[in-house]
Amino acid sequence: MDLTITRAQPADYDAVADLVGAVYLDDDLLTFGEQDSYLNSLRDVATRAAQAEVLIARTQDTGELLGSVTYAAPGSPYAELGADGTAEFRMLAVARAGRGRGVGEALVRACLDRARQQGATRVALSTLDIMTTAHRLYERLGFRRTPERDWNPRTDIDLKLLTYELTL
Repeated sequence: MDLTITRAQPADYDAVADLVGAVYLDDDLLTFGEQDSYLNSLRDVATRAAQAEVLIARTQDTGELLGSVTYAAPGSPYAELGADGTAEFRMLAVARAGRGRGVGEALVRACLDRARQQGATRVALSTLDIMTTAHRLYERLGFRRTPERDWNPRTDIDLKLLTYELTL
């Protein structure tokens, strides 16, 4: 499938909010309490776009929105992990219609390319144990567990850190 990866524009924000919210709800990724609060963050595309880069994947032929990810440059407000030279991506969501079709991989590769362009030394992401399908993608692309940097934004949420070392 031919995809176009672009930066989301204000006209895209509502559709991206609906997509990301639906994916996280449908995949039971919001079962750790304070669901509504995090769902509101996921759906607040305008704030994410102002403080990071919201990338979207569309089919070239129909323009159907199939996925989104938030790329955070090193030191930007959405870069939670705070390591020097480390870019991050967050909130990767792929619609059911895009699964198994390379959408997630295309979005992750777009983040890696963006990080290289900006001179980052690595890319990091946080993940939950239940995100097994995403883990297979990340491992295949060369991300590695960095257990010494696992973290807990709250006592009931255990996030695993994965990193990808960039070679410029």
